[in-house]
Amino acid sequence: MWICMNDAFFSVVRTSSLPEAHLLVRSRRPGDIERYWPEAEVTRTPGRDYLFRAALPEQAVRDVIASAVSGIDYDNFKNSVRDDDLHDAYFSVWQAMARLQRPPPYQSS
Repeated sequence: MWICMNDAFFSVVRTSSLPEAHLLVRSRRPGDIERYWPEAEVTRTPGRDYLFRAALPEQAVRDVIASAVSGIDYDNFKNSVRDDDLHDAYFSVWQAMARLQRPPPYQSS
């Protein structure tokens, strides 16, 4: 699952290498995981698809995501992203996903 926060991006997966009830939270930028899970032991994994990883209890991941949903106070997600690099990355994702929509965004037919 990709999680797009307005100040961090995560990929969350379940892997058989972790204990039961744990998830692997992965990130591409330093500090993103620690921002939401300060207690996390983040490892740097060069040569892998995500440079930063942390095994976390599933409930801790759920709690953070639930809190983020409860704290939504914006009516446009992209406009809530203050970091220019992250905003640009999200806009690229928005464009890619918009190509899947029929009719395309802002077209009525």
